[in-house]
Amino acid sequence: MGIVVVEICDGSLINELPIEEILEEEYPEVAVLESSCLSFCGMCAKRPYAIVNGKRIFAKTAEECLELIKKQIEIELAIYA
Repeated sequence: MGIVVVEICDGSLINELPIEEILEEEYPEVAVLESSCLSFCGMCAKRPYAIVNGKRIFAKTAEECLELIKKQIEIELAIYA
């Protein structure tokens, strides 16, 4: 398991992309956890989002959200560098 945890809701629009495969392949230190609900009612149906080490990341498109997630991962990994 990684030192950076990315949580996604299985109903989130971020799932338009194979997010788990992309992130875990690019960042071996990352663990992607998919839940049936992350308790941000309705957010998953409105815009793509994820939670990176407790910080909510969201954007208008899945691609934009993925880039923001990657930036947050880089910030989190820098702490351990």
